[in-house]
Amino acid sequence: MFKINISDKEGKTYKLELESEELVGKELHSKINGKEILPTLDGYELEITGASDKSGFTAMKGVQGIGLKKVLLNVGKAMHKKSKGVKKKNQRTKKGLRLRKTVRGQIISQEIIQINMKVLKEGSRKLSEIFPEQNKPKEKIEKTKQKAIE
Repeated sequence: MFKINISDKEGKTYKLELESEELVGKELHSKINGKEILPTLDGYELEITGASDKSGFTAMKGVQGIGLKKVLLNVGKAMHKKSKGVKKKNQRTKKGLRLRKTVRGQIISQEIIQINMKVLKEGSRKLSEIFPEQNKPKEKIEKTKQKAIE
């Protein structure tokens, strides 16, 4: 089962959960048709921007295969540690700081839980029409939750 996050150009993200074998074997930053995910996303062209597995390890471009690998990384994706002695936000990290971190390969497998995508080309229907329950303002959602509790 995949949790798919589709972000549009306005910055809104739509969430979707589905069990699909269509995405297994695809690589990060590959383009796919929206029809492969859902028939209602016909005409959409999506790009896989990122993924993470059930343990929270991120999939990384440039790491071959589907398994876990230990990679030597600089500060950036999958590594957010500051060097020792850096307390304030404005101070720079030490030059040359590298750590060996565990990341997952760039090919989507059954171990992947979350897949992030962005819209490259829109279809005939807008995403807000396809996912109307996720398009409500937050105030209305909170009021409906309070009514359900009462």
